[in-house]
Parts: sequence; structure tokens; C-alpha cells
Amino acid sequence: MDICSAASMFLTDSLELELGTEWCNPPCFSCAFDHRGGKHFSGESYLSSGALKRLILNLDPLPTNFEEDTVEIFGIQWVTETALVNSSRVLFHLFRKQLYNLETLLQAFCDFGKISTLHCKADNIRQQCITFLHYVKVFIFRYLKVQNADSHVPVHPYEVSEAQLPSVLVDELHGLLLYIGHLSELPSMNPGAFENKNQIKLFPPSWHLLHLHLDIHWLVLEILHMFGEKMKQVVYSRQFINPAGDNLTNVSIFQEHCENLLCDLISLSLNSYDKVRPSEALMSHNCPCPCFKELWVLLIHLLDHRSKWSLSESFWNWLNKLLKALFEKSSDQRRLPLPVIQPTDPLGFSWWIITHVASFYQFDRHGAPDKMRQMESNWNFVEALLKKSISLQDGILEEQLRMYLHCCLTLCDFWEPNIAIVTILWEYYSKNLNSSFSISWLPLKGRTDIVKSPLSMLEMVKTCCCDKQDYNLYKTRSSYTIFLCILAKVVKKAMKNNGTHPWKQVKGRIYSKFHQKRMEELTEVGLQNFFNLFLLLAAVAEVEDVASHVLDLLNFLKPAFMTSSLIWKGQAAFLLMYTQKNLDIGVLAEKFSNAFQDKAKEFLVSKNDGMGQRQTLWTLISIYIDSVQEVFETSHCLHSSHEKLLNDGFSMLLRACQESELRTVLNFLQAVLARIRTMHQQLCQELQKENVDLVAQSSLPAKERHLAAVASALWRHFFSFLKSQRMSQIVPLPQLADAAADFTLLAMDMPSTAPSDLQPQPVLSMIQLFGWDDIIWPQVVARYLSHFLQNSMLCEALSHSGSVSFQTLTIRSWIRCILQMYLKNLYEPDDLLIDMNPEQAVEKEYMEQLAELTRLLFKLSEVKNIFSKAQIEYVPIPEDPKKALVQFLEAVGITYGNLQKLSDKSAMVEKSLEYLGEILKYIKPYLGKKNCSAGLQLTYRMMGILVKSWAQIFATSKAQKLLFRIIDCLLLPHSVFQQEKELPAPMFTAIQKSLPLYLQGMCIVRCQSQNSNAYLNQLLGNVIEQYIGRFLPASPHILSLGQHPVLLALRNSDTVAPMSPLKKCIVHVIRKSYFEFKGFLFPPRLASILAFILQLFKETNVDISDVELLLPGILKCLVLVSEPQVKRLATENLQYIVKACQEGSEGDPAAQLTSVFRNFIQDYGMKYDYQIYSILETVAALDQQVVIHLISTLTQSLKDSERKWGLGRNSKQRNAYSQLLSHLGQVGQDEMQRLENDDI
Repeated sequence: MDICSAASMFLTDSLELELGTEWCNPPCFSCAFDHRGGKHFSGESYLSSGALKRLILNLDPLPTNFEEDTVEIFGIQWVTETALVNSSRVLFHLFRKQLYNLETLLQAFCDFGKISTLHCKADNIRQQCITFLHYVKVFIFRYLKVQNADSHVPVHPYEVSEAQLPSVLVDELHGLLLYIGHLSELPSMNPGAFENKNQIKLFPPSWHLLHLHLDIHWLVLEILHMFGEKMKQVVYSRQFINPAGDNLTNVSIFQEHCENLLCDLISLSLNSYDKVRPSEALMSHNCPCPCFKELWVLLIHLLDHRSKWSLSESFWNWLNKLLKALFEKSSDQRRLPLPVIQPTDPLGFSWWIITHVASFYQFDRHGAPDKMRQMESNWNFVEALLKKSISLQDGILEEQLRMYLHCCLTLCDFWEPNIAIVTILWEYYSKNLNSSFSISWLPLKGRTDIVKSPLSMLEMVKTCCCDKQDYNLYKTRSSYTIFLCILAKVVKKAMKNNGTHPWKQVKGRIYSKFHQKRMEELTEVGLQNFFNLFLLLAAVAEVEDVASHVLDLLNFLKPAFMTSSLIWKGQAAFLLMYTQKNLDIGVLAEKFSNAFQDKAKEFLVSKNDGMGQRQTLWTLISIYIDSVQEVFETSHCLHSSHEKLLNDGFSMLLRACQESELRTVLNFLQAVLARIRTMHQQLCQELQKENVDLVAQSSLPAKERHLAAVASALWRHFFSFLKSQRMSQIVPLPQLADAAADFTLLAMDMPSTAPSDLQPQPVLSMIQLFGWDDIIWPQVVARYLSHFLQNSMLCEALSHSGSVSFQTLTIRSWIRCILQMYLKNLYEPDDLLIDMNPEQAVEKEYMEQLAELTRLLFKLSEVKNIFSKAQIEYVPIPEDPKKALVQFLEAVGITYGNLQKLSDKSAMVEKSLEYLGEILKYIKPYLGKKNCSAGLQLTYRMMGILVKSWAQIFATSKAQKLLFRIIDCLLLPHSVFQQEKELPAPMFTAIQKSLPLYLQGMCIVRCQSQNSNAYLNQLLGNVIEQYIGRFLPASPHILSLGQHPVLLALRNSDTVAPMSPLKKCIVHVIRKSYFEFKGFLFPPRLASILAFILQLFKETNVDISDVELLLPGILKCLVLVSEPQVKRLATENLQYIVKACQEGSEGDPAAQLTSVFRNFIQDYGMKYDYQIYSILETVAALDQQVVIHLISTLTQSLKDSERKWGLGRNSKQRNAYSQLLSHLGQVGQDEMQRLENDDI
């Protein structure tokens, strides 16, 4: 079958009918088909089967059916060629009986158990009835003989019956129509179907009855049409007469039946319309099922076909006549075959049904939609309907008018253009231009015709000009906007067909309504409607003519209106339309830019005035800015007039802007700069092309001049402000750096356009101003450099310039940006910085910017080279810029240490110092205001890492000066020498955490330095002297002395050798500061320093210098201080020293201990003899040999004391001495004996 169907498309109608294909089966109405795949009608339908086409072409209705000698009709066998002649009345009686049987099935209760039986019975009855009517058609076509007037008089009874058959058929057909009645009188039908387990649809009897009625009505119409075509004469009825008393004929019955059928369809549509909302009018169908739509299509084709070849009326005339009669209260209504139901909205129903029926014209004779098919229009009726719709005495409602015009717009899409429609509507809207055309109960949220910006105005016009409109127009557009859609569609279609003549007609009608008085009468709403109208006219016709006329009309407005934002939006919309059409914007730009300059001046003057006036002015200014930006972004090429848009108004505006306003202007500047650069790149590509036609080639120099003029205007009106803002008191907006970066790239692309103060190297001058200058905010520098480093072409050009080491300067700026990351917080109130998390102290945006700058910087060849020489092959870039800076500083130190040649080392020192620049200036703000904890911690830590990792560099004469300044500024400021004052807590904490780094670095420098540096030694001593006591706890039990920064410097050192000078210096400082007290003026926190010394001994080896320098002081504390804690700690120190010396001398008495004790006995023996004996008892318990070596000194001291006092033997002292000697074994016993034998 598929092959036959495909082949039949290429055959003529006559040959097509000879094929035994499926479409030759008797067609019928059916909506039981799969709607998927875009099918509109069933394959069994009169359209899809080709039945309509055969009817119109007057071909055999069913060429493959009823070809046998007999035919079964209503279960009875009949002779095919004579049945209708011999038994026509019997057959029609049987037909009515079957129809009655189907009607009786309606009374049966229809449920799922009975539906199968009922469906089979009803379907069988329907098929028998349809078969009979198709047989009538075939009989008329094949066997009906036309009796001529001059033919012989029939003699045989069959001939008599055959001659009477036409009249009999007319009577029977009319009687059948009377019997079945009207479609609209049928009981309501449920279109729903049951489905069995095989997914076969089963319909109730009511469905079959309805579709059989549809078949009867249409087939009777077919039979009457075929009858007329066959007979070629009027056939009179013998039984029926019309109301006028005349006999009915086949022609009158056809007309009456058409009228009845159309009335039925109208009546059924009216029932559907009562349930339709106006907003859904075009989305709701007027047909209960596809079969009714098919019946509409069949009537359209049949009636229009008859009107072409006879004097009968066309389909539209039939429908117009009935609609007029239905909705006019007159005596003519009595002639209608149906009782008239007066609708609540007769106009709306007329629009609705006309629009839906017009859409049926798209289907061809086969029921297939044909977009190219010329649709018959019905403009005469629609024009009358439109006039009636807008001329109601009581006023027309917007909700109704929207639906009417939506229908009208749809008809304009179907039919040829009609200027009269536009004229009628313009007469109405020109009088109501100040109306808002809104519906009170409908929200404004979904409205697309509300003016928000010039672009939205253009978008609205663009939407109005679209070929296909949204079905949701009712809710999204006012009736006025729908009128604009109609206007656009009609004018476009008319101009396409007839040139400019229709446009001149419309222009004359519209222009004539606007004059000075009318313009003065316009309200804000009217002005919006005015702009929408003329923008649409400009879009579909002559934009320059329309724009010029609008500018003239605007001069008629009242002065109060000239500051309206709507005026500015309208002018901007025309400016954008010119740009989109690639026209010269000169006239519009000059007027618009002059207005902007005046408002910018007012904005500057009103800088300190009330917000109301500023807000009004800013609204207008922002409209101009947005519009100009859109002009540049959408322009294909620039003209000389584009420069007019960038006038001195921007210079005044920038000075008057607040933060939010300035952000808007800078965003605009960035967009324009980006567009200029893009256009310049495109121009350069065109200049490099070889095959360019002469016309295009001749225009390139002009394009280049226009670009240069616009670029110069940008430099002239914007750059001076950017330059002044880089040193503002507060952190500038991020857009400042973005715009500066864009200007830098513009200077690279078009250096000649830069101002004279940046010449002769504008790119370097720009980078110096915004990237390398130490006095501008680090936030600006970081953002600017990120843009700068992202541009590979710019970096490459600077690398090969040779004029400056841009990588070195960029690294310096990067270091400054990290060191000054907390700089903004210095300007915050002090209480906001208390206990602030360091991560919270820096804005997230700036941290992200620093991370991005770090990522880009680590890609520089100079940075890669440093890590390579440091033998660090791969360095993952830390997310934290501070960690990245630590890595870089350490890599520089390692790189220097790996160098061998003196020249390389000297060059590296100079390069390293260039990296740092004026680094002390970078950190000076933190030192001046010591409340920024995060800033001070960052400063002290980074500088400590610098001192340690660059110690070898600082050992050189070129770098030592910087080291001395660092130590003086950070560790030895004037406030540190004021011991009575506590350091600020943030500074105290920062020094405590970072002091080991400084001490280790200074010791390495001291060891690496080739010359003995007395000043460096003095600095090291001063640092230890100032901070060894500041970090001591008031009591040794309060804080673990193991975390003392001085001890940490010794403990965490990578190498032992460079730290020995540090220990010596610590020991000297302790002796000088804590053990050289006189009398009983003890130093503060003596117990803590003793605990410190003990911890020092535990963490380092005790050498001879420690004993010589510290042991006398410890012994002094034991003798002079009575505080138990001091005595305990002094004793512990003494014991640790004795043990350490004992281990170091392998059991032999330590000479250094003996010397210290001997001097101590000589100094304090005569006054503190008992304390000395007690101390030596402690020593003897650890090492007898030390005390044995002191026996002679002790004995001599005893004798000297007795001589001094002159009292002879001091028994008490001798007993104490003997007690000591008793601990010394035999040597002690011998000495005791000698004392007994000696005389004083």
C-alpha cells in the first residue's frame, strides 16, 4: 500500500482512480486516529481518502466498489443497477429504520461490561447506513439516465420508474433531512472512548450516532451536488413545497441544507464560545472533535468550488450572511432555520469564529496543511466588524478589544494586506493615545510593552515586527501594541507586494494626526505610545524620514516634558536603531550629546544638593550612558559622529559621581575601550588582507581616522580623572584598575592617541603610573598587574624593549602588594581590629586578586629562573600569597648561595635589592599605628624570613645597610629602650613569634661577614638585651621558658656553628644585665633569669666561658639572696654546671671551676663563710675533687678571718669548716688534724 500511495502522487486523477488502493474504501467521519506525527484527519476521512477531490473533479466516487451484479444493503441482496429505481422508497425506509435502531441503543446503560457489544452493534448499523448513501452516489454517477425533453415517452414500467427517480430522490433526501433534524439538537456526546486489553478503542452508541449524523449531512450534500452535476437541470419535488408555496427542487434543498448545516456549526461553536476566556480565545477550538473541523473544510472547498463555476455564493458569503442575520435583531431572523441564541458578546464570537474558520483554509483537498496556499480573504466583513467593534456607544473594554485585535492580527497573517484595516484602527487609537490600555485585574508583571530602557523599546518594536506572534499576546500586550503588530504586518506585506505606495498612504494618515496642539495634549503615557508608534514605523519603513519627523514633533512638547526620562529613552532608541541599520548618527548624536553635557553640568553643580534632584539627573545620565555603550557595542564601524557622543560632559560627570554612580561610568568606559580595541584589531586584519576590492580599500583610512578620534576622546575626557584617583585617600573601586589596564592596552594598540605627558613610551608610562608606583593603593596595583600579565603580547613587547627590567619591577610591586595587604585596615577604628582573624582582615576579593597575581607572576621567566638555580624543579603555586612570598624569598637566598663567581654574586645582590625596593616604606604604616595585629605579624614574619634566608646577601657591604635599618626599625625602635613601658600587645606578639628568625639571620651574617663588624655585634647584643628580659615571665612557673624566642633561636637553628656567637652574646648580656648588681639591689625577675640560664644549659653544651661568666653570678645569688625560689634555682644551676664540668673532664677536677670558686672564696669568704661552706658541701656531694683543690684557699680564708677579728680561734666557724671537711674523705681528715695542731 505504501508503494501505491507514493506512486499515486505522480499520477493524474484518472489514472489514480484505477489503482486498487486503500483510499477507495467508503470514507466516513472518524476521530479515532493517532494524532501524533502532525496528522489532522483520519485516514478514512473524506479529505484524506480523496473523496472530496473526486467529488470536485466529477469522477467516480468509488471506482473499485459496487462493481458486482448484486450488492448487499441492510442485509438484503439487491441488483446493483436497478435497486434504487425499483425500491428507492423501501431502501430509504430501511435506512430510517436502522437509524431508529441506533437511537434506541442510546437508552442502554453503557459500562465496561457492555461497551464491546454496544460498540459492535452501533458500528454495524453505521456502516450499513454509510454504505447505502455511498451506493446512492455511485448509482447517480454510473446508472442514472438523464431524460431529455425530446426523448420518447416511456412505455415499460421500469422506464416510468426510472424517469420518476430524480424527483423521488429529491423527496427522499429531503425527508431524510427532516427525519434526522439538526446537528445542534443531538444529545450531548461524550467523546471519550473505552480501551480493551488489546488497546482497541470502543465507542459508546452516542459517538456512533453523532458521527453517522455528520456522515448523513455531508453525504446528502454530496448527493445533491452530484445530482445537479449529472442532471444539468432543476429537479422538482412532488411531495414538498417551500413556505412560499413553490415546489422544492434539488437546488433549493441544497441551499437550504447548506444554510442549515452552517447554522448548526455556528450554534455548536456558540456553545463552545460561552466557555472560552478572552485570553484563551485563539488557543481554544470551535470544534468538539476533528470531524467537525473536517466538515468545515469540506464545506469551504465545496462551496468555493461551486461559486467559481456557477452563480452560487462563496463560502464566506454564506457565512457572512448567516452571522449578520444571527446577530441582528430584525424581522429577518424569522427566516432562519434555527432559533437564534443571542450571545453575550456577539462581536467577540464573530471575531472568534471568523479567525478559526479562516485557519481552515490552509488545508488542501487532501486535508494536508499547505503554507503556500493562497487563502481566500473576507476583509469586507472584517472591516465592517472592526468598525462596529471600536464604535460602541457605551465604550469598548480593553479586555474585549485585545481579543478582537488578536483575531484581526491572525487574519492579517492569513490574508493579503489591507490598508483599510490600519486606517480604521488608527482613527480609534489616534483619539485615545493618552490611554494606558491596561486591564485592572491583570498584573503588569508579564507585560512586555512597558518601557524600561531604550533597548526594551527596540525589543518591543522588534517583537511587533515578527512574522509569528505569541498566542499569549492577550496577557503580555495591550491592545495598542497589538495594533502596532497589525500595522507592522500590513505595511511590510503591502510594501513587499506594491513597493512604497502603501507606506506613503499609511504615513500620510498617521503624520496628519500630529501637530502642535496634539503634541501638547500628550501625557506621559501618550508620549510612550507616540514613541512606540514611530519606532515601529522607522523599523518597517524609512528610518531617517521618521526620525527627522519625530525630532521636529518633540519641539512642540511642553518645556516640562523635555526633562522626562521617556524623551531620553525615545531618542536613545532611535539612536540605537540608526546604529543597528549602520546609518550615520550625526544629527541624533549631536542633539543627544549636547543634552547630556548640560545635564552633566547640572549634576556637578548639584553635588551637595538634595538627593531628589540628583536622582532625577542621574536617571537621565544613566539612560545616555547605557545607550552610548550599546551604540559602540553594536556599531559595525565608526563614523566621525561617534566622537560627538564622548564630549566634555563625562569630565564633569566623573568629578560629581559617588561610588555606585562611578562604578557605572567606569563599567561604561571599559566596555567602550574594549570595543575600540576590537574594532582596531579587525581594521588591522583588513589592512593585511591582499585581495581587497578598491571600494573597501579606500574606506580603510577613514575608518582608521575615526577610530583614532574616538580613542583620543576617551583619553581626553576620562584618563585625567583615572590618574587623579590612583592616590585617593580611600581604596579606589576595582573598576579603576580595570579601566587603567584597558587604557594600557589601548596605548599598546594605538600609541599615537595617548596624551603628550605619556609619550614617547605610553605603555611604560601607564605601567609606571598604575603598576610600579609605590604610592598608590596595593589593591589597584594587584588588579592592574593581573590584567597586564595576562596579555602575552604586552609582556613579550616589554621583554624585548630593553628599556626597563619590567619583570624585576613587577616582582617588587608584587612583594609590596603582599606586605601591604592589611593596609586598608589601618584606616578602620581601632576597636574593629581587636581579636580580628588575620584571614578576615583582608577582603576576600583582594585575596583572590593576590592569588591570581601570584599565579601569573610565577610564570615569568625571571621567577622560573630563580627557582631553577635554587635547584627547585617544580614549585606548586600556593593558594596563599604569603606562602608564595616565603618560597620566593627563600629561593633567592638559595640561589645566591649556589653562585660561585664573584661577578654573579655582585649582580645577584643588586637584583635582590631591586626586588625589595623601599621595603621599609611599605611596612612603615604598620609600625606607625601598632593596633593592626595582622599587619604587624605579617611584617615581622616576612622581614624575619628575609633576614634569615638572605643572610649571605646581607653579609655583603651593599646590603648590610638595609639589614641595619631593618633591625633598627623593627627590633630596636625608641619605644623598646623605654623599659618602664610595655610594648603594644600586637607588636609584642609579632616580635615574640619572629625574633628567632632575626637572631639566626644576624648570627649567619656575623659569621659570613669578612670584616669584623662592631656595629653588627652591638646590634645583636642590644636585641638580646632588650628582649631576653621582656619575654621572661614574672615567675618561672607561669610560662614554660622553653618557648622563649631567644632560646628558640638556638634550638631551631639549621646549623650549630653560626649559633655559637649567639650563645656567647646571650651569656655576656645575662652577666652584664643581671649579675653585676651591687649590694642588695637585685635585678627584677631574678628567679626567671636563673630558670632561663638553667634551660640554656640544658639545651647547649656548657663550656669554659659559661662557667667563667655565669657561675660567679649564680654563686653571688646563693650568698646574697635569701628568696627561696632564687636559692633553689641557683642551686640547680650550680649542680648542673658541676655535673657538666665533671663529664667534660672525665672525673678530674675542672680547672675552671676551681678558679671560679677560689676567686669567690677570696671575695666573700671572710663575710659569708657559713654560706660558702654550705655551697661547697653541695658541690662536694657531686664532685669532691673540686672542693679538695680549694682546701688550702678555704683554710687560708679561715685563718685570715680569725686574724682580722683578733679574737683567736673562732670555734663556731671552725666547726662549720670541719663539717665541710668531713665530706672530703681522708684529705679532709688530714686537714682537720692540721687545723687542730696549728696555732693562730
